[in-house]
Amino acid sequence: MLPQNKLHNLPKIGMTQGDINGIGYEVILKVLSDSRILESFIPVIYGQSRVFSYYKKSLGLDELTYNVIRDASHAQPKRINIINHTDEELKIEPGMSTLVAGAASVAALKMAVGDLRGGAIDAMVNAPVNKANIQSDSFRFRGQTEYISSFYPAGDSLAMMVSDNIRVALATNHTALKDVPATLTRDLLIKKINILNKTLISDFNIIAPRIAVLSLNPHSGDNGLIGTEEADVIKPSLDVAKSHGILAFGPFSSYGFFGTDTWRKYDAVLAMYHDQGALPFKTLASDGVSFTAGLPVVRTAPTHGTGYDIANRNMADPDSFRHAIFLALDILKNRNGA
Repeated sequence: MLPQNKLHNLPKIGMTQGDINGIGYEVILKVLSDSRILESFIPVIYGQSRVFSYYKKSLGLDELTYNVIRDASHAQPKRINIINHTDEELKIEPGMSTLVAGAASVAALKMAVGDLRGGAIDAMVNAPVNKANIQSDSFRFRGQTEYISSFYPAGDSLAMMVSDNIRVALATNHTALKDVPATLTRDLLIKKINILNKTLISDFNIIAPRIAVLSLNPHSGDNGLIGTEEADVIKPSLDVAKSHGILAFGPFSSYGFFGTDTWRKYDAVLAMYHDQGALPFKTLASDGVSFTAGLPVVRTAPTHGTGYDIANRNMADPDSFRHAIFLALDILKNRNGA
């Protein structure tokens, strides 16, 4: 058991509830039901205690206790701490996308981001939201990554998917496929390669990381027969990165790169668009974690969605959420030189 002074120096990890009709509370509860995990951090859930109790009872975890607090400074070690974003009773409809659930997702997220930016918590782990029902006149972001990134200089964030055996970053994230070619500029790619290189060094403690950069077009453009982005944008960006001492290689055609296990030779892969990176990552990795690199704050999330189809059926696997917590802790340690 840790001594009291060590307990109070544990990092505070803020957890947002995500969609109250999805599997967010289930994975949070399953992770925190193992009391040994509370030796590593102080959990602060941004959500609603009544919703927590609903899912706690549904999962048969009646013995699990929690502490309702007004702000993160009151969070107690070795306890589950909850900050209510509202005292109103929320209508819970497992498996349903509702405006109530969307508004609750946003309210919890905004509270947690405010505390993260203000230093009240040390890192944030987001349970999944529904990108459709969070939209409103006061919230026009494609996802949680875009919302937290909006508080920092434009383009200074990088969406990553991380597991024990592979790391994949996305040059463009939630961008419509038809808009990807115009979005991919030399300036953008150079910036994303730089962010990726820096995060591998500072957040993952990798000395001289090797980065693989994928092509946009089939067969890497086939010398301009299929497309010119490789010659006009990607290769010149790689040349600039190399001139700055970054070990960046490519562009590699995606199917050959992953199909021949070439990815194993690199510390990270930069994909040009979302599904180009997400599909092989989710095929090759189990229990992956989303990480928003390039920010001065630490934010992670599981790579799965709201799981409406299995909501409130005690079928959700908590491993991705658990790994998201431990990745956040590892990054905090690496940044602090611990």
